[in-house]
Amino acid sequence: MEIVKTENLSKVYGKNEAQIWALNHVNICIQDGELIAIVGSSGSGKTTLLNMLGGLDYPTEGSITIRKQVINALKPDERTIFRRRNIGFVFQNYNLMPILNVYENIVLPLKLDGFQEDSVFLKEIIQVLKLEDKLDRMPETLSGGQQQRVAIARALVAKPAIILADEPTGNLDSRNGMEVIGLLKTSAKRFHQTILIVTHNEEIAQMAERIIRIEDGEVQEGSFHEK
Repeated sequence: MEIVKTENLSKVYGKNEAQIWALNHVNICIQDGELIAIVGSSGSGKTTLLNMLGGLDYPTEGSITIRKQVINALKPDERTIFRRRNIGFVFQNYNLMPILNVYENIVLPLKLDGFQEDSVFLKEIIQVLKLEDKLDRMPETLSGGQQQRVAIARALVAKPAIILADEPTGNLDSRNGMEVIGLLKTSAKRFHQTILIVTHNEEIAQMAERIIRIEDGEVQEGSFHEK
């Protein structure tokens, strides 16, 4: 089932001779349950694409459809609510709330919407990510790899349509980085999640089911390498 679709998605910065096409008529289609790596050189447009898919920025042209909703047609407050309920984020810098413990960080997206957590689902997430004995800990007492596990749990808990991971291993050493990607793969299969990972690491990209390559704001022909 198609979960994400972009049509002629473009983002232009500047005007006239100073125009820069960060994205140039990008057309992609992502199916439910896929684990996809988005790769490209620095400045290629991969992070811009992730921000567009996450509703963090508006396109200059084109459209983004998630769960049959054209998100760039939503009003700002509607888009914020849609994003919170349908899109999970995993960032390079974890973005955990320092004044909340691990458990409180994980359930924060649900609390913001006034929803009660699914206790069975939450317990399963915590077990898969090996966080059972860390729920009362504060973020600063955790290693980078442990903090990233908490960020993954937080992204999963609301059962979003897609999870967007922007260089999720950028602050981790090689061993922890590969472990985090392994956990994302496990989560994708176990919880039937659709996950997009932006990375410059080819070794990590090869762990994905499909690779989308972007250069100069355009998806490269033949970039959809399926495994």
